[in-house]
Amino acid sequence: MSIHEIFMPALSSTMTEGKIVSWVKSPGDKVEKGETVVVVESDKADMDVETFYEGYLAHIIVEAGDSAPVGAAIAYVVETEAEIEAAKSLGRSGGTAATPTATPEPVAAAVGVPATASQNGSNHREGRLVASPRARKLAKELKVDLTNLKGSGPYGRIVADDIEAAAGKVKQPATAPAATPTVTPVAQPAPRTHAPVPAPVAATSGQVVPFNTLQNAVIRNMVASLDVPVFRVGYTITTDGLDKLYKQIKSKGVTMTALLAKAVAITLQKHPLLNASYSDQGLVYHPDINVAVAVAMDGGGLITPVLKNADKVDIYSLSRTWKSLVDRARSKQLQPDEYSGGNFTLSNLGMFGVDTFDAILPPGQGSILAIGASRPQLVATTDGLFGVKQQMQVNITSDHRIIYGADAAAFLQDLAKLIETDAQSLTL
Repeated sequence: MSIHEIFMPALSSTMTEGKIVSWVKSPGDKVEKGETVVVVESDKADMDVETFYEGYLAHIIVEAGDSAPVGAAIAYVVETEAEIEAAKSLGRSGGTAATPTATPEPVAAAVGVPATASQNGSNHREGRLVASPRARKLAKELKVDLTNLKGSGPYGRIVADDIEAAAGKVKQPATAPAATPTVTPVAQPAPRTHAPVPAPVAATSGQVVPFNTLQNAVIRNMVASLDVPVFRVGYTITTDGLDKLYKQIKSKGVTMTALLAKAVAITLQKHPLLNASYSDQGLVYHPDINVAVAVAMDGGGLITPVLKNADKVDIYSLSRTWKSLVDRARSKQLQPDEYSGGNFTLSNLGMFGVDTFDAILPPGQGSILAIGASRPQLVATTDGLFGVKQQMQVNITSDHRIIYGADAAAFLQDLAKLIETDAQSLTL
């Protein structure tokens, strides 16, 4: 008898447990090697998880909506239909399957393998075709050959839209569900992402609302940050030039967040220490300038999508990338490498009218910059007169083990100089 356990995978370095969002396959369904069987909520995203085995999904141990620790068995897969009942009995008895492999790694995140596939790369991974279950079903119905089809999904994965495009069909939203009843849950993120967290109701009724997975991840990170000795430095930056530039190029899709990230990234070129981080072995200088930006999530928690090589990417491409990251972050479809790898973080509460605040340093980074609102202020000019200028307050929080007050002050001074006197260079 060959009964294989499907285990809860570790979809990120910080993940300790996962929540089953939904099962794509039902008990008794045939499964192919590399086919998505379940959608798991990690600490920051929902991810398709594939099976390494071919056979039948025999028994589900952890139902949709329930959680399990990383490495715990969540289902059984058997090689033949005759073994399904035996697996069910094993599941009801709470037993452990005799897995022939020495190390239990029967599942892997379909979207978490950047080493073998790229966002616009091949849809073949380790010799097998990567396509969603809905796309495979639709391809059979429309007689579309998947072999040489380029996928538009995460890491080149073929999705249903690719099949319809290849078949020359126009997508009909009203009839699509009837034609393809088996839909990968990631394509319908709203019910999962926007789960209500009724804090006001809980406060008045005395109920306790459990933390969601993302909130728990934030809690762990914030507690870990308490072990780092930090200091904070504030600075006032005049934004008249930046505001003028923003008005000029806003219609081209440029966002203020992208402008600020670009300004920080260019300034970090002159201050590599502020782009560095601490390790037990010594000071780690990072070769790339990757700027993470905090984004509040509906339902609680926050996530920090990363603008990679922000100093090298033009402002228009950077803005398009940022919009895509935010949209996918709020629908919980970011890939792990899109919210990790940041070396410096921005937290902007200025959009809410906040004047000034201090940000908590993310674990593994050297600095985070808190940005307040830009407001008209009455200031004294260099000629001794008074004038009105737009100004904003920024506060940097830095790891004092590697960065000192003079280092942070010099960085803020150069950032202010760039924004105040050379904002137009951000478009070069």
